[in-house]
Amino acid sequence: MSLFFALSNFLIYLRLHKWRSRKTQEQYVFHIWRFILWIMDDSAELRWVHIDSLLPPQDKDLIKTWKSPLFDLAKKYSEPTIEQIKKEDFDAWRLSLADSGLSVKTVNAHIITIRSWLKYLKKEQVSCLDPTTLDLMKVEDREVTFLTSEEIERFFASIPRESIQWKRDYAIAMCIYSTGLRISELTTLNRNDVNLETMEFAVRGKWGKLRVVYLTDDARDAIQSYLVSRDDHFTPLFIRHNFASADINSSLLDNDTVRLTRFFITNMVKDYWLKAGILKNMHAHTLRHSFATTLLTNGADIRIIQELLWHASITTTQVYTHVTNPKLKEAHQKYHK
Repeated sequence: MSLFFALSNFLIYLRLHKWRSRKTQEQYVFHIWRFILWIMDDSAELRWVHIDSLLPPQDKDLIKTWKSPLFDLAKKYSEPTIEQIKKEDFDAWRLSLADSGLSVKTVNAHIITIRSWLKYLKKEQVSCLDPTTLDLMKVEDREVTFLTSEEIERFFASIPRESIQWKRDYAIAMCIYSTGLRISELTTLNRNDVNLETMEFAVRGKWGKLRVVYLTDDARDAIQSYLVSRDDHFTPLFIRHNFASADINSSLLDNDTVRLTRFFITNMVKDYWLKAGILKNMHAHTLRHSFATTLLTNGADIRIIQELLWHASITTTQVYTHVTNPKLKEAHQKYHK
């Protein structure tokens, strides 16, 4: 099978069956296109191909009649085929990525994409390189930044609760810390998604899969206080409030324009960290990390935490076990005399 047919079929599969976002599709096609370019000796013609033109239409009904530019390329470049790609080719490409100055994390992102592509082709009975033989580059242990219980108290104490904006900010922070939600998941929530009576709700996370998350009493109360203060008709659970009340019914404002972005929430949380005098190297996921470390410190099983965080692999979750080290040392000193 032509490399270009193999790519086209994979992209259509992602669009129709795997619920991949446009951003994820773009990343996949970029990584695979980089691989194809290398295999094709960096063909001048292929270098000028626009990545966006390779993606299937967003409207699923249009895909049936869509003619991918990859079809013409497949006719023009019949070789090499996907069946001809060997492990030595992949290893040489991986080395070229590393030598180009890309970080280990970025190189591994490319490799994971190629694995997914080959896994799909294997499923379709295409003879190709075994994806399980493609090794990732070794990375140093990831250091996770989290807040101590004292820092958590200072952080939440730094958020006033008088205005509707402050109530919103407090509810957002409490929601992340209570549920372990990713920022990207939080921004998609609508009012009717959250059941404050049962204190649980479903959220569509990575890869479009649904999972259930749970609120604490504090998080429920914070969200309820914020929603009671709102007098708008907008659907999103959390919205911006930097507009006049007279503009609420304006045609210029809709659900998309008032919905908060990941950028907004990330910067909002960072502002309160600084206000609380927390000078650690913080980022958007710090509250999510703190959710996990709090559970682990209080005795939750690592498998339960994996489910709550929606980690595909237990290896990802095990990075949080660093919080048990002080307890291990304390126990060793106490009982091993």
